[in-house]
Amino acid sequence: MSDSGSSSSSNNGDSRRALNRRVFLAGSAAASAAAVSGIGLAPSAAAASPVASRTPPATPPHLPDIDVREAARRDPTEATLAEAAVLIARRKLKATTLVEAYLDRIATYDSTYQAYSEVTGATALAAARVADRIGGPRGVLRGIPLCIKDNYFTRGVPTRCNSYIFEDFVPAYDATAVARLTAAGGIVLGKGQMGPLATTRATTPNGTVTTVNAWTPDNPATDPGGSSTGPATAVAGRMAASSIGTQTGGSIVLPANRQNLTGLKPTMGRVSAYGVIPLSYTRDHPGPLARDAMDAALMLAVLAGSDPHDPRTQGLPKLPDLVRAATPVIAKGGKVKLRRATRIGVPADFLNTATDVRKAFLDKLSSISGVTLVNVTYPDDWSLLTGSFNDARLAERTEPFRHWLREDPAKFGVSLLSWLQGLMLSGDEWITAQRAKNHLLREVLDGVMARCDVLLQTGPVPFDILGLPEIAFPVGFTAGIPAGVILGGQPYEEDRLLEVAAAYQAVTDWHTRRPANPARTAAASGRSAAAAAGRPRITAEEAAASSA
Repeated sequence: MSDSGSSSSSNNGDSRRALNRRVFLAGSAAASAAAVSGIGLAPSAAAASPVASRTPPATPPHLPDIDVREAARRDPTEATLAEAAVLIARRKLKATTLVEAYLDRIATYDSTYQAYSEVTGATALAAARVADRIGGPRGVLRGIPLCIKDNYFTRGVPTRCNSYIFEDFVPAYDATAVARLTAAGGIVLGKGQMGPLATTRATTPNGTVTTVNAWTPDNPATDPGGSSTGPATAVAGRMAASSIGTQTGGSIVLPANRQNLTGLKPTMGRVSAYGVIPLSYTRDHPGPLARDAMDAALMLAVLAGSDPHDPRTQGLPKLPDLVRAATPVIAKGGKVKLRRATRIGVPADFLNTATDVRKAFLDKLSSISGVTLVNVTYPDDWSLLTGSFNDARLAERTEPFRHWLREDPAKFGVSLLSWLQGLMLSGDEWITAQRAKNHLLREVLDGVMARCDVLLQTGPVPFDILGLPEIAFPVGFTAGIPAGVILGGQPYEEDRLLEVAAAYQAVTDWHTRRPANPARTAAASGRSAAAAAGRPRITAEEAAASSA
């Protein structure tokens, strides 16, 4: 079943990678030029935009042939997305039953978790009843309840981006990503809490912490990840089967690592950002937060595709069969092996933190047939390229919001300082940073990754800066808090990342573990005063320091 082992397949792989790299380099240059020319989605113009494209993927994804765990049969909120979809397709589970189960958990526990900013229970149940009808929609996500980060446009549902600027904004159309999910049968349960304008962990606009880590619901000081906190906690706390977030500075992979999820940030342009309130035109990546590699594959397979409203999605290589990539290969004797032999780069600083957990991870990973661990080193200027020059993102976020900065800076709430920092960045500094980014891209593709197919990382940088794909998945626990790793890949090779994650998850069970339920609160619905009591408030300086 392996794709490796012949010179022809190796040559085909090399040719594909060379083509992918040429397309990616051209697209990266075009994205920078588009940022300068003003192409993109400006929030002030968004309300007048035409309805987003609902063009489905060129090849609709297929459901995997999997065995559903007994735990998933007993409790549908325990099921992975794939398990729930298979049960619905086999008429073993009704969409209404699944949606009702998730809404019941939201009503019971979300006053503690505060994962949702808006719950659309009535419309979700109506959609579920339609999904259960004979002759109803039959997409791969039929009847699957989802949480949508609150910076994605949702038709007729408030999209506040946790900001005073958008506190009264109700879009007239869905973002392309949302339209594709619902066209595939997905059901929106509501909007996920987020950091103000996607800059920090989820707080109110004035900085009061809202969403907690699902593994420590009584300790809001525990970091739940980046700005996609709400969507991550909704999935981890079994209040959604899957969700979509956005990543500009780690806000998919970091919440995934800290809440025992699998987060997949695709290559820039794989998923349209049309209808997403922007933070950085050259760095915004929509992507899934899921329970395992298969769920992430199904979500991305639906989300990906060309969109005439987003030039970053045009002319990209064909999307590989992600469901196949996320299906583990079982060799003779029942041992798991990689679908393709893969060299996994291990940087020198990988074992500097969570040492015991990461050592155990490397031991287990190296035992999988087809895995070769390769030591890699960073160039001397690595810290400079990935640190100081990373501030170029601040000018990109300031540009589309200049109107509000002039009109009423107070509307930026606790995140104002980082927006003002963007105003301070001069044009020549921004240009120098773009040159540094191009140099960093060469260092990564022709240097660090010259000896490996995928690269283990200690953080989301530099792959989110460069627009390269990365996946995060759980590998254990440290002091009761989930610990995960981040794996970066070559341009448009999301399938290779999924192959590695799926193989590892086939020989471990970290991804199947769920947090205990929080204590029930007196207020079973809404936001109780008791639930909000004791929540810390971050300062403007803290917000700027942790800003995406």
